[in-house]
Amino acid sequence: MTDAAQRPSPDQPADQPTSRPAPDPIPLGTAPRPALGVDLEARIRATLTEELGGQALGLDRAPITAELDGADITSAVIDLSGVVVSLPQAAQPGHHPGQATPDTKGWHPEIVAREPGTLHHLRVDAHQLVAVDLPVDITAEVTNLRFDWVDGADGRVGIQPVEPDADHPVSGHARVAVDKAGLVMTARGVLAVVLQQQGITLTALDLDLVSQGPRAATLRVDAAIKKGVFLSARVQATASVSIDENMVLAVRGVQLGSSNPLVAALLGTVRGKVEAATSRDIDLAEKLPDGVRLADVRLDVGQELVVSARLA
Repeated sequence: MTDAAQRPSPDQPADQPTSRPAPDPIPLGTAPRPALGVDLEARIRATLTEELGGQALGLDRAPITAELDGADITSAVIDLSGVVVSLPQAAQPGHHPGQATPDTKGWHPEIVAREPGTLHHLRVDAHQLVAVDLPVDITAEVTNLRFDWVDGADGRVGIQPVEPDADHPVSGHARVAVDKAGLVMTARGVLAVVLQQQGITLTALDLDLVSQGPRAATLRVDAAIKKGVFLSARVQATASVSIDENMVLAVRGVQLGSSNPLVAALLGTVRGKVEAATSRDIDLAEKLPDGVRLADVRLDVGQELVVSARLA
C-alpha cells in the first residue's frame, strides 16, 4: 500500500476542489486486508451484521460470494433473500423522541495507508427481503466501482468508495418491486407509529396509487385520525408525480383537505409550505456524480409497484 500522506485525500483531489464529502470508509476487520475471496465474504457478512445490529435477522445465512484479483475485487454477489429488516429503534412503538438512542455507527480512522482497487461487478439480490413486514423483491447490478483499500491507525482495514467521474464511469441497473396492497398496510403501520408519538391515533387509512404512464402516477390518501376525546377527523391528500425524459422529477397538484373545520384550518397553515416545497422540480441526473448517468427510470403500477432504473 502507498503511504496515506503521499496520496491526495479523496475529498480533496490534487487538481481541483469538490463540494462532495468523501464517503466514510467501510470497516472489514483487523489487518491485514483479506487476500482470499472466502475471507472477504466472511468480513462482508460480519460488517453487515454489525452495521444493521438487531434490525436485520437472517444475515448469518445470506449467501455471499466474492473473488479477489490482487487489489481488485473481480466480483461480489450478495443474496439477501429471506432477510427480515425491522424498524430502527427510534421509530419503534414505545420509543419517545427524547429517549436516548445508540450512538451513530461508523468508522472514522486516521488513515495511514491506502491502495486503489476496482470492484468490477457487484450484484445484490433479494427474492424476497422483508422490510418492516413488507416483502420486497430487489435486483441490482453495478460495474466498475472504484475504491481504496485503507489501513487505519487503529489496526483495522477497510475500503473507501471513490466517486465515479467522467473518466471512470459506472454502469448498471436496479429493480425494486413491492405488492401494492402490502405497501398500503405497511404505510398504515409506520404512519400509525409516527402519529402515535405525537399523541394522534390513526383509525383508518386508504391509499391508492394509479399509473399514468411509464414514468408518472397519481397518489390519493384518505386517512381518519383521532386526538384525545373530542377531536376526530378525516384528512384527504392528492398529488401527481412524474419523471420526464430528462430525468427531472416533478410533483404537481398537491391538495390537502378535511371536512373538520379545525383540522382544515391547521392544514391551511402548512399548505403554503407544501406547495413551495413541491413547486421545485428535482433534476435527478444533476444530483449524480459526473461518472453516473441515469439513462432511464420507470414506475409501473399494477398489483405490484415496480421502480426500475438503468445507468448508461
